[in-house]
Amino acid sequence: MLVAMARKTASDDPLAPVTLAVGQEDLLLDRAVREVVAAARAADADTDVRDLTPDQLQPGTLAELTSPSLFAERKVVVVRNAQDLSADTVKDVKAYLGSPAEEITLVLLHAGGAKGKGLLDAARKAGAREVACPKMTKPADRMAFVRGEFRTAGRSATPEACQALVDAIGSDLRELASAVSQLVADVEGTIDEAVVGRYYTGRAEASSFEVADRAVEGRAAEALEALRWSLSTGVAPVLITSALAQGVRAIGKLSSARGGRSADLARELGMPPWKIDRVRQQMRGWTPDGVAVALRAVAEADAGVKGGGDDPEYALEKAVVTIARAARSRGRA
Repeated sequence: MLVAMARKTASDDPLAPVTLAVGQEDLLLDRAVREVVAAARAADADTDVRDLTPDQLQPGTLAELTSPSLFAERKVVVVRNAQDLSADTVKDVKAYLGSPAEEITLVLLHAGGAKGKGLLDAARKAGAREVACPKMTKPADRMAFVRGEFRTAGRSATPEACQALVDAIGSDLRELASAVSQLVADVEGTIDEAVVGRYYTGRAEASSFEVADRAVEGRAAEALEALRWSLSTGVAPVLITSALAQGVRAIGKLSSARGGRSADLARELGMPPWKIDRVRQQMRGWTPDGVAVALRAVAEADAGVKGGGDDPEYALEKAVVTIARAARSRGRA
């Protein structure tokens, strides 16, 4: 089953004469193909599948593949990177769209940009079933993807667990999907943040946020330990400064916001409610002056790791210590 992020339009029947999968997210494109093939083979176990690249689909090839068979066999014809088809082959495909053959499902994978837009428009005009497979560049999209993966598996995961998994794995959807599958297979009951931590602590993307969390909580020794681990495992220093900046800015945004329910503050500040609750715990001890000091420390570290200093590691250590001290500034003279 496709996750919710791969939105479908027109007929939801995977055996529609033509399926148009649009986007650049490889995992979702592959799933769109697998869904059609699975449905076809459920209807006919002997379904013939032809998976073609543009150079394999020459003028006349589509007509040959879709010509009536003596045995009326079911067939799935997959055309990848349809935006790269030659002009003559595009003419063949457009002609086919006007009169698709029975027992044959054509799957067109198209990047969705300006290139090859004529074919894209023609398929839509012909009423093709469309599956949107957008590249997921925003963290919120990847969070929605992970939640969808757990729902599809019939399992429950806390928002904190989903966020921790995205932080740990990063932006690769295949790795995220694989991680969800592993957790679902290995863990019973609701999957929480602690479970994700046990499985994925030490991943590069996760460790940068570990540094930030410990620093804004004022736990300097633990933050420095996490920093050294991150650097030793190859985490780019710029990822660590980015995580530090996010952590300090969250403290500043919440401390200057009006009090209220987490859901209300989430809407006001553009944070998920679970993060509001976490930052509330982290901001104890912070003052406005402390936030200002920490932001300056992050800016100096950022400049240091981007060529403004001789020792990026020292720049990060200095920032971590400064932020941890700022987190404990309330009550000090």
